[in-house]
Amino acid sequence: MMLQHIENLKAEEVKMAQQKKERAAVMMKEVEAANHEAITVKSKKIMEEKDLEQKIVDYNKAKAMREEEEAAEKLRVQQDKERETQKLREMQEKAQDRQGAIDELRAKRAFEESERLAREKERKEQEWRQKVLRDMEQARQEQFTEKERRLAEQAK
Repeated sequence: MMLQHIENLKAEEVKMAQQKKERAAVMMKEVEAANHEAITVKSKKIMEEKDLEQKIVDYNKAKAMREEEEAAEKLRVQQDKERETQKLREMQEKAQDRQGAIDELRAKRAFEESERLAREKERKEQEWRQKVLRDMEQARQEQFTEKERRLAEQAK
């Protein structure tokens, strides 16, 4: 029974191998036909791709030239802007220097004015002190004279 079963399995394997061979042969014929058709289609496709590649190359060359022109224009515009910016900076620096000189002159004049006012104030204070001292001296003299006059009157 076991031998019978093994024999059946072997026969089935042989049958399956034969069917597999037949299917492979059919498939080979189909593959050959498909390959022949594919080669024809591929040849056509290769020609179309070459045409397309040439168009792409031409397009890329034109695009590269446009990009170079745009880059050159951008660079020119950027350089113009940088020159303008530098010119404005220089003008601003000159204006700041001029303003600094004006501020410095104003500060110097304000300092000189405050010095002059301080000297004037000091001179007036000195004059006032001298006047007060003169007035005090005069009042002392008047008191002294008045005292002598009273003493002389009393002495009479």
